[in-house]
Amino acid sequence: MSLVLLEHPSEHVALLRMNRPEAMNALNTAVRIELAEHFQNLSNDDDVRCIVITGNEKAFVAGADLKEMAEQGTSQMTRSLVRERWRIVAQCPKPVIAAVNGFAFGGGCELAMHADIIIAGERAKFGQPEVKVGIMAGGGGTQRLPRAVGKFIAMKMLLTGEPITGVEAFQMGLASEVVADDQVLGRALELAAIIAALPPLAIRQTKEAVLAGADCALDAGLTLERKGFDILFDTEDQKEGMRAFIAKEKPKFNGT
Repeated sequence: MSLVLLEHPSEHVALLRMNRPEAMNALNTAVRIELAEHFQNLSNDDDVRCIVITGNEKAFVAGADLKEMAEQGTSQMTRSLVRERWRIVAQCPKPVIAAVNGFAFGGGCELAMHADIIIAGERAKFGQPEVKVGIMAGGGGTQRLPRAVGKFIAMKMLLTGEPITGVEAFQMGLASEVVADDQVLGRALELAAIIAALPPLAIRQTKEAVLAGADCALDAGLTLERKGFDILFDTEDQKEGMRAFIAKEKPKFNGT
């Protein structure tokens, strides 16, 4: 049985469902391999314009599988290719939406932070509890969390291991929206459909500029933005979008 289910709920939208309910969707090696393979394939699939990733009502991902890693040593962790698989998710050029219900702890919180948009349920729980078992965040938590919520809130979460709710995550900037628990996936798919109907090259350039610009000086980021802006004027979608706007018609974007 697949540990990460792939569905296509609407045109140009891919839905990945974490499917290890007996372990609260914990990330073991097999799950990581399937997840990376899906992201690699979806990144190269021109028909897919937006990706939604979710778990179930109890857990988005409850963290790494401690039973698998408890007895491992430094050399085993180094050879595990965990970081390479995280990199495949991080480098996905398509917009990614995380629909989070239940627990998003450790690697689950880090997986959500790899997304571009996070829709959180009111009773969702986000946390980086690694210090409670003698380690630290290792999937980007020490870097992505401070960038999302600021140093002082991130330090509190990372150093105490204490979780926050979906409402608190939204209030501090870790979630894009917070909705009732039974509306999380529906809202994520609604946003995905909106994004998928827009010109994919413009969406891709926007994501690239935001992510690359976040790690460079303002002038360099503005240069990236300007180049992306100029490039889009050589696309058919730009011509179609502006033609349709002037004619007061609905545009038809074909991704070229």
